[in-house]
Amino acid sequence: MKLLFDQNLSPSLVDSLADIYPESVHVQSGGLDRADDTAVWDFARLQNLVIVTKDADFQERSLIAGAPPKVIWIRRGNCSTSDIQTILRRHSDEALQLMQGDEVALVLF
Repeated sequence: MKLLFDQNLSPSLVDSLADIYPESVHVQSGGLDRADDTAVWDFARLQNLVIVTKDADFQERSLIAGAPPKVIWIRRGNCSTSDIQTILRRHSDEALQLMQGDEVALVLF
């Protein structure tokens, strides 16, 4: 499963999670670090990426527009990149189910 990490997440997650989420990218490496949500959404859809964000906007958009792309919304306040990595590792089975199932979003705490 390929993820697209939103601007509000560290680019280092691409490398630190490459063993379970290979071929993932960060919006910076996709040239989207200053792009609006629509451009990020369209990029993820065209590249078959799951958007990972701490922002409610993409999750709300997924409920209205449907998928693709699908969204993983991390609902954790101020936390470290290490915390985000732990959350995504702990919930990797649920993330895979998101890709294979009919759900459009996964909310993680």
